[in-house]
Amino acid sequence: MTDEAPKIHVDSDWKQQAQAEKQRMAKKAAEAAQQQGGQGAAGQASGAGRQRQADFATLVSTMATQALFALGEIPDPRTGQRMMSLEMARHQIDMLGVIEEKTRGNLSEEEQAMLSGTVYELRSRYIAAATSQTGRGGGGGGGA
Repeated sequence: MTDEAPKIHVDSDWKQQAQAEKQRMAKKAAEAAQQQGGQGAAGQASGAGRQRQADFATLVSTMATQALFALGEIPDPRTGQRMMSLEMARHQIDMLGVIEEKTRGNLSEEEQAMLSGTVYELRSRYIAAATSQTGRGGGGGGGA
């Protein structure tokens, strides 16, 4: 039985924490998208104080949100449609992995936990999405 897919062991307490973080990130992303979609240049100038703070958590959240969009987990706020692009999702997840590697030893415990938890959760979701895509597609995904 060497063809059997590897099994992922997930600590249920950690999974609940990661799920809550995902929901917070999705909510923040939806709010940010609404603010950006509802403001023109004048709105951005007058609402500059309302923009999210530029910090590490925002960077990770932004990249994770893009990965979730690409995995079809978050619908487009303008159209309500979900799209799936495994290549785009993988790129965003890989970028977070680079950040994780390059910042090792330079983050607070809270930042490190948030980053590693986010990367782990996104990788798990990517594996699930890729597995379901391969199971549906049969032999190919169309191509360029």
